[in-house]
Amino acid sequence: MKCDVITLDNTASGDIDLDDRVFGADVRADIIHRMIQWQLAKRRAGTHKTKGISDISGTTKKPYKQKGTGRARQGSLRSPQFRGGAVIFGPVVRDHGYKLPKKVRALALRSALSSKRADGKLVVLDQATLAEPKTKGLAARLEKLGWSSVLIIGGADLDTNLVRAAANLPGVDVLPQQGINVYDILRCDTLALSRDAVRHLQERLA
Repeated sequence: MKCDVITLDNTASGDIDLDDRVFGADVRADIIHRMIQWQLAKRRAGTHKTKGISDISGTTKKPYKQKGTGRARQGSLRSPQFRGGAVIFGPVVRDHGYKLPKKVRALALRSALSSKRADGKLVVLDQATLAEPKTKGLAARLEKLGWSSVLIIGGADLDTNLVRAAANLPGVDVLPQQGINVYDILRCDTLALSRDAVRHLQERLA
């Protein structure tokens, strides 16, 4: 399918052919959901930790004799019922990530791209570059384009001026072509791909 190409100054810059296998695929909401859950699980630090009884410093001596005191029997002052004692079955340091087949991940990315294309929220830029790293200038361009929440995908190497200009703009993210992911695509309202990014995605996913 044909798609118009524009510049950041909102001027026409020809057109480009989009592969239907990548940008016109069926939108699988179930696969997208699996992918987002996988991404969010991988982002979790997993550094939560409580002390078990072997981690508590203190004596191993029995506090008092088993019988004859009229009190409940105790075997250790490090037990969970005492202040400063252990936590039973508490969280431990672990990795929350899990495996997701490569084909499922590719299908989710195709579905996300096709979803943006179907909603008219996919834009192709001639180049994701700026002449100077001015936040005010980029903000004016985005306002003219009507973009308040946008993910800009550049080539393999990002333009330094664009990255610096977008750093302080809320709702504007800039990623290299190899960093494109389903979560960021759906989190932003508009997806802007450079020509290089489109070629890369079509070679990778077609």
